[in-house]
Amino acid sequence: MADQSAQRNFSGKKVALGITGGIASYKAVEILRGLQRAGCTVRVAMTKRACEFIQPLTFRALSGSHVIVDDYAPDNPDPIAHITFSQSVDLLLVAPATANIIAKFANGVADDFLTSTYLASQAPVLIAPAMNTTMWEHPATQRNLNQLRADGVRILEPDAGEMACGTIGPGRLSEPERIVTAALDMLSEQGIPKDLAGERILITVGATREEIDPVRFISNRSSGRMGFALAEAAKERGAEVIVIAGFTTVEPPANVSFLRAQSAAEMHAAVMDEIKEASVFIAAAAVSDYRPVNRAPKKIKKLDHRLELSLERTEDILSDVAAMRDANQLIVGFAAETTNVVHNAREKLRNKKLDLLIANDVTQNGAGFDVPTNIITIISRDSDKITELPLISKPDAAHRILDEVVRLRSLERNSVSAKSQGSI
Repeated sequence: MADQSAQRNFSGKKVALGITGGIASYKAVEILRGLQRAGCTVRVAMTKRACEFIQPLTFRALSGSHVIVDDYAPDNPDPIAHITFSQSVDLLLVAPATANIIAKFANGVADDFLTSTYLASQAPVLIAPAMNTTMWEHPATQRNLNQLRADGVRILEPDAGEMACGTIGPGRLSEPERIVTAALDMLSEQGIPKDLAGERILITVGATREEIDPVRFISNRSSGRMGFALAEAAKERGAEVIVIAGFTTVEPPANVSFLRAQSAAEMHAAVMDEIKEASVFIAAAAVSDYRPVNRAPKKIKKLDHRLELSLERTEDILSDVAAMRDANQLIVGFAAETTNVVHNAREKLRNKKLDLLIANDVTQNGAGFDVPTNIITIISRDSDKITELPLISKPDAAHRILDEVVRLRSLERNSVSAKSQGSI
């Protein structure tokens, strides 16, 4: 997410930015500047067609480095730039990526500087496609994209909307801010241990909404920031991540499977569909505890007297998951409290038979809803000890929570190993 990525320092990270020929080429300026603001050093490579939309001089002025179009050009200071350029970067980002460059990458064609750089690079690759909707949906393009995914390339799928040609549909280049965030996320993964590899983590995120009538609903102030931070962190550490989100005020992370569920009932149904395949369940969503017994089919008009609503309990997702868990699943809950935080959290941990409970006092500055920081207390089933964390960013809090998941999983494996050795 953009605001959280901006807090991280990527000084020393080198990004190769490839620009191909399309009307969206001008947006690469914003991508370059966003990466620089995060501390990255950016080198730019352009295809000849890209130069018909925006001149290399623009990127040379902004990056402070020679912009390579043709490594055999007389003004190129490095005659083997496709080797030295590609092997000295931490990430190769291509934005916009046309259908043509996608086809060349997928089939190993190396007929210009950018395609040669792709084949010569050992760095992670992120591409942000942009093209006409019909071209995007064509079987050949989709086949090429699938091949790139199989080769380990990450695809930031285009947005839907009206394009320069007048077509409305998917194919418009994703917003520069989102592209920068995805690039920074990939850079942040480098050096992070893949200690959650093999885990399939299901996370609920955001707030649910319970409709009173077609225009009103009962909800809460959850933004989804903490849940999305957990999804990003788990992905970075090698897990397969599935997110089920209610209403959120921030963008979901890239490269994470993502489902929407508006009400508590919808979220419950979605979780039940996914939980059997999950090895870890993290209930970070703020699910409404009550809903109206009867939803009015039309807008309720203002009355001269008091309006009373009859409410009923919603499904308890966390309790239902804990009740049907198998022996290998870990269950993590959250508790947003305003009083007796630790006592109430311990009660919830015990009553719902959870493995971990993350509690926070939402009345504290910097620990409430829709802020980039948190103050949390981690309570584990295997110890009376609690871990209290001071004010930290939500991405950092997410990693501390996942550290506990890794620790509990390690304890389980050691226990199984000990029992196995004892039976020999």
